[in-house]
Amino acid sequence: MIRINLLATQKVSSSRAPIDTGQKIAFGGSLILLLAAAFAFWSYWSLGQSAAQVERDIEERKREEARLVQVISEVRDFEARRARLQQRVSLIEELRRGQTAPVHILDQVSRSLPELVWLTRMSQSGYDITLEGNCMSLTALSDFVGALEHSRYFNRPVEIINSEVVAASAASPELIKFVIRGRFQMSGLQAPAAPAGTAQAKGVTRG
Repeated sequence: MIRINLLATQKVSSSRAPIDTGQKIAFGGSLILLLAAAFAFWSYWSLGQSAAQVERDIEERKREEARLVQVISEVRDFEARRARLQQRVSLIEELRRGQTAPVHILDQVSRSLPELVWLTRMSQSGYDITLEGNCMSLTALSDFVGALEHSRYFNRPVEIINSEVVAASAASPELIKFVIRGRFQMSGLQAPAAPAGTAQAKGVTRG
């Protein structure tokens, strides 16, 4: 009759079971550590890639900023050159228009000059014209001033700055010496308007 010792088999199986469980735990722990290390490495690599991309983006923005600064500088230089050229063109146009002003001044003054009135001096400061001369009567002087005021080349009023009687002598009759001032405005020139007022003659004095 054959007998089988079941107790010995149970003892052997029970003694091996703890070893297998420990190996499984160790293997599981090692696997977890390996996965953790792999995740840490992937995270570090991913952060490195992100940092590198950020650095590339920053460098690209810096290059774009430098390019825009250069473009803005070039635009400002262009605007400054254009403004200077515009000023030169305006000055040339003003000078071109002003070249004919003295001719028109002399022509208009001579047209407005009545009989018994003659000029001894004429001076110009900008568009302000000062005329000095002599006349035979105050009526002739008034006609002269009126003719200048009614022309389209002189702004009103044309002021009589001074007038005085010069006594007659053996060489010349009695004369009235006068100084008048007006603002000339040639057609097409934008000269400032003269202050409002009325022409007033100073008292006539005997010399």
